[in-house]
Amino acid sequence: MEKMQSIIKPPAGFSFGLKEVWQYRELFYFFTWRDIKVKYKQAYLGVFWALLQPLGMMVIFTFLFSKTWKIDTGIIQYPIFVLAGLICWNLFSSSVSHAAESMIQHAGIINKIYFPRIIIPGSSVLVALFDFMMGFIVFIIFCLIYKQPVHWPSVWCFPAGIIIVLIAAFGAGTFLSALNVKYRDFRYTIGFFLQVMFFASQVIYPLQSIQQSWLKYILAINPVNAAIELFRSAFAGGYADTTTVYIGIASAFLLLLIGIYYFRKTEAYFADIV
Repeated sequence: MEKMQSIIKPPAGFSFGLKEVWQYRELFYFFTWRDIKVKYKQAYLGVFWALLQPLGMMVIFTFLFSKTWKIDTGIIQYPIFVLAGLICWNLFSSSVSHAAESMIQHAGIINKIYFPRIIIPGSSVLVALFDFMMGFIVFIIFCLIYKQPVHWPSVWCFPAGIIIVLIAAFGAGTFLSALNVKYRDFRYTIGFFLQVMFFASQVIYPLQSIQQSWLKYILAINPVNAAIELFRSAFAGGYADTTTVYIGIASAFLLLLIGIYYFRKTEAYFADIV
């Protein structure tokens, strides 16, 4: 009598795999919580580093660009202006950099058992979201200190901006994590790529300060700019440059589709080459 065998394999074709990820949600939570604990376990100040990093950069940028170069930020005070940009950028940068390395770092478990591989870069994004929430606390505190008025009907712009960053970061992170498995040298270009993207993001300057309209359209492709634009609009009377927002949203979803498509296309070979 032949023995029955059960073969578990990733879904064929293009699929988000949400049902399968939900079935393995406990493993998703485990990876996320484990990485958060490992990240701050040996640090004397622990999670306070997530608070100090955006605060320190805010002080430096405020001194350099507000006091020295006199950048005009309208009705938004520059410390609030730059802090809004920093926490959005840090969420994207941290998500992408950690997700890009995640498949290689989990090589041991990938070779032993099957689970939806997309959980690995996904958990890296959630770890970065935890750091973002710490930075957002600093952001709220400084809004109170500087008595920055908020346009309450536009408060929805905060979660909308976060969602845009998460979509873009997850898409870019899954793509790079799969690319890193096959092309290990590519990992050394990610830092440079993120540095270029930082200066292409309106973290320390407003896009409105750029005179060339063609350059504005190019920079609007960066989805982080759409998120920052929404964040700041809550302090600017609800005004946001809709062109920047719409182009950024389209870019974020395009990154998501490309990232998941490439990840699904290559994940069947991860265990062989990781």
